Amino acid sequence: MTSPLLQGIFVPHIVPYDAHGRIDEDELRRIIRWLSDKGVTGFYPNGSMGEFIRLSYEERKRVVKIVSEEAGGRPILAGAAEPNVDLVLEMCAYCADLGCRAVSITGPYYYKLTQESIEAYFRELAAKSPIDIVVYNIPAFSNEISVPVLTRLALECPRIVGTKDTSRDMPRFQQLLHAIKPKRPEFSCLIGWDELLCPALFMGGDGGTLSSAGVVPEVLMKIYHESLAGNWAESKRLQFKLLDLFALMAGAPSLLEGFRAGYEARGFHPGSARFPMSHEEQVAMKSVRAREACVLAECGFSGAICQSPASQATDTKIRDTVESIVRNVLKGL
Repeated sequence: MTSPLLQGIFVPHIVPYDAHGRIDEDELRRIIRWLSDKGVTGFYPNGSMGEFIRLSYEERKRVVKIVSEEAGGRPILAGAAEPNVDLVLEMCAYCADLGCRAVSITGPYYYKLTQESIEAYFRELAAKSPIDIVVYNIPAFSNEISVPVLTRLALECPRIVGTKDTSRDMPRFQQLLHAIKPKRPEFSCLIGWDELLCPALFMGGDGGTLSSAGVVPEVLMKIYHESLAGNWAESKRLQFKLLDLFALMAGAPSLLEGFRAGYEARGFHPGSARFPMSHEEQVAMKSVRAREACVLAECGFSGAICQSPASQATDTKIRDTVESIVRNVLKGL
């Protein structure tokens, strides 16, 4: 039986922490309920934005369970990028029991592997998993999965139902669409880089798993729906509006703290990411938080309060540093 196409906007949300660094379960539930109310398609627990690599195995299971309890029937694409085959399959079984729609699995990380080994790895998982698999290509943090390997997996392994691509490589994404979609149209191609949502949808992509959707779900869902309706001028306009905010969050001294500051500006209490920042980074983040709040307030989002320049009390050197970071991010577009 063919599985329904995975499409739409799945949110790789943060995991909030309390003052002692423990998962703040009440705040996590509040975030998921809020995102549901904003109309997101589904959820992506235990992704990069959720710091899955810094959570214990039991914490990762707990996060998926909480999300499944609060998702209100919305589909869950759960991260299951464990360090070995046995643990991946154990997590697959756990997510299947919770009713998740599918799991997302990166290429093996830390050790560099051949493409032959990577293909064998995914074939074994596909043969044994009790739940559908989305192959997650994020070469910045794990072994890249080549287009030929992914194409063979898509066409020969029914349990592998999609891919998420966070390579920032739009030609690669188009190659996947060209190689796979004509032969297996129900195979889902999701973009994982926020700045490429509109182009990906225009070329026939099925949606995305995008960190900005946790901060401005209204914008991401609007881009998606306008694209589906063929209103490309409006979709493009919104995509350009998203660029500045995304560049600010992704270009912060700590990427994770940059996005957490966005959640804070929307009225949540994210706590600090599970990795220390230097004193200089902590000071620079004050400017990032103030700038993000202003960007959100200017866009009319409730909960975001823009302070006056005087009350921000940001020194010129810090401001120039942050602006330089943003410019460097934009250069790579």
